[in-house]
Amino acid sequence: MPRAILPTGIELAYETHGAATDPALLLIAGQLAQLTAWDDRLVELLAAQGFFVIRFDNRDVGLSSGVPDSPAPDFPAIVAGDHRTVPYSLDEMATDAVGLLDHLGINAAHLLGASMGGMIAQLIAINHPGRALSLCSIMSSTGDRTVGQSHPDTAAFLQRPSPSTRADIIEHGAQAGLAISSTRLGVTEADMRAVSAAAYDRAYRPADGARQLAAIWSAPPRTEALAGIDIPTLVIHGVDDPLIDVSGGKATAAAIPGATLTLIPDLRHDLPRPIWPRLVEEVTQNTRR
Repeated sequence: MPRAILPTGIELAYETHGAATDPALLLIAGQLAQLTAWDDRLVELLAAQGFFVIRFDNRDVGLSSGVPDSPAPDFPAIVAGDHRTVPYSLDEMATDAVGLLDHLGINAAHLLGASMGGMIAQLIAINHPGRALSLCSIMSSTGDRTVGQSHPDTAAFLQRPSPSTRADIIEHGAQAGLAISSTRLGVTEADMRAVSAAAYDRAYRPADGARQLAAIWSAPPRTEALAGIDIPTLVIHGVDDPLIDVSGGKATAAAIPGATLTLIPDLRHDLPRPIWPRLVEEVTQNTRR
């Protein structure tokens, strides 16, 4: 797998799909999610719309490098406003993504980010406006702590300690995935078990995800900065999202002038196959606005 070595020393593993002469579409995954979280079949559907699709592992996940020598984040301190144990920011992760575009010789790209990836996509549009052609923020939020909060039961379930054997870790991941997945749209326990096994076998790095979470928790609200975005923007959110409440998506769309808001019934915190045709159509339409 190719790797982009950034000026910071971070190495990002990435894949490309489609013709390099087509407009670039950068897919940005969520916290602890590897590039494979963007299903191969969905990627091919996007490439078929005439995009040069790029997906990558964020720092500290998958096959990309990270900062393993950093101290463990002190989450109670971070919540209290002491960010000394936060190893890096979402802004730095946005700069990573721009560095990947530099590596590929791409001046500007359409941005498609999910969950934490939506936050990073927003920050690319805010901090590097010349590099963003359009923005699609999916199941994400503004950083304002009054919106987009997790359901308490979901948060507690996902914070259970991880087991130690491969079989138990895969089962743990499957149950965690099922807790936030769109079962009303056909997602099954077997689906989640297959996803969990593939993710484990590709790269299992649970401790590294804490640093990404620290970046999320320490990020300041983006509401005011989002008002300065002047590119075509689409915000997609599941009505029944238990991890980032739909209020996060509504607030994101309200903050960005001219943004289109799409709310999908029965959708939770995932991208199940039944929504792919609508997702591809709306993303494509947004890029052509």
